[in-house]
Amino acid sequence: METLWAPWRLAYIQGRESVTKPPTPEPMQWRAGAAHDCFLCRAAATLRAHDRTLGVLDRTACSVVIMNRFPYANGHLLVAPLDHQATLAGLSSAQLLDLQTCLARWCNSIERSMQAQGFNIGLNIGIAAGAGLPGHLHWHIVPRWIGDVNFMPTVASTRVLPQSLDSLWEQLSATAGSPAPAENQNASHNKLP
Repeated sequence: METLWAPWRLAYIQGRESVTKPPTPEPMQWRAGAAHDCFLCRAAATLRAHDRTLGVLDRTACSVVIMNRFPYANGHLLVAPLDHQATLAGLSSAQLLDLQTCLARWCNSIERSMQAQGFNIGLNIGIAAGAGLPGHLHWHIVPRWIGDVNFMPTVASTRVLPQSLDSLWEQLSATAGSPAPAENQNASHNKLP
């Protein structure tokens, strides 16, 4: 039997690591309406000097893209509005468009850099729907590959992640959510694995 080592998970399992309070300095200036105990508000406010520590890959006029510190799969990202909003109704049309554009760009980047064969994209609104951070909307982008997790999550309650978060940050930050060249945008969707 093989052993899968994931030492970075121990602090989370033992409850010693907080999802909402990463080990970073306080931002010099928070966004208006930000929740100071919200890790997404912290990522939206922090200067680029702390992006790697926070796992921030991209910011747009209305969105922030960060790596999930407790991923379901390798390359699991979160896309959130810069503003602390709990519902879709609290966002403007411009913010909604920016968020959807961000989702599309980052799916494209992951597909190109990690050869993802599919994606699960999810948004949980409210505690009843399973939102772990109900005060700040965020979409999950979970890359998928044929045969990627096999039986491990179901039978052994174990997720197998073949890459460290630091290494993944290096890989994904190199593509920085850039769109594919126009001539190739639809080509990858017509390929068989």
